[in-house]
Amino acid sequence: MENNFKQKGAQPPQHQSVQPGIEADMTPRPAYDGETMNVVNKLENKVAIITGGDSGIGRAVAVAFAREGADIVVSYLNEHEDAKETKWQVEQLGRKCVLIAGDISEEQQCIDIVEDAVRNFNRLDIVVNNAAVQYPKDNLEDISAEQLEKTFKTNIFPHFYLSKAALKYLQKGSCIINTTSVTAYRGSKHLIDYASTKGAIVGFTRSLSTALAEKGIRVNGVAPGPIWTPLIPATFPGEHVATFGNNVPLKRPGQPEEVATCYVFLASEDSSYITGQVLHPNGGEIING
Repeated sequence: MENNFKQKGAQPPQHQSVQPGIEADMTPRPAYDGETMNVVNKLENKVAIITGGDSGIGRAVAVAFAREGADIVVSYLNEHEDAKETKWQVEQLGRKCVLIAGDISEEQQCIDIVEDAVRNFNRLDIVVNNAAVQYPKDNLEDISAEQLEKTFKTNIFPHFYLSKAALKYLQKGSCIINTTSVTAYRGSKHLIDYASTKGAIVGFTRSLSTALAEKGIRVNGVAPGPIWTPLIPATFPGEHVATFGNNVPLKRPGQPEEVATCYVFLASEDSSYITGQVLHPNGGEIING
């Protein structure tokens, strides 16, 4: 008999008088052998949009998704050579990759990305909101109105724009994965505006997950710690880069491929009972989030 353990109300009323109970007497039996989980090709024939997919975590996610059988739409600003390498890597794995350059802080760009994805692949299953910028300042007074607006328009507005545009096509079983940050939980005195956007992403993730639960669309997040990506040397001076990541318990920065597995997990049926949550690949920093 088919086990419908994922269906609401699948189990009939029943009671056992002795704890811890007898599994053999349960109807239906609890699923334990992983038959519903794909051992390989966890994302076979899925289509994923990844913002900031040209490099860093985004590229690693694109390659990891392709390895699991997904076709990829990479959104990026203007880093054309990096984007071409990501496309090449995806295609080496036998999957298709579409590159779309442009500024996702503009809503129309996000709409165009979704429409291009569906036009190319006739479906959309996964949205990874990943692109971000950060501009360190020592004092709140140093954060100009222009910087504040740019940080928010790049880091959180596209989460709304892209997810909203995607809902037209996402079906039951689809998912949205948002990249937040360890700074959302512990703060950052040098990245006040950046950390604030990442906190907003946590709230967005939790709220949207509740809003979409009845549709069977899961929404989760990943909060990386110090990860070795192009954003680091593009943000900090050389002496900071030299010690980057040394302050976490594992005493080193993480590699993008060490974060990408979180996205694969959240995009696949392996996480079918997880929504509204955030994973924390951060080198061991305890953030109680």
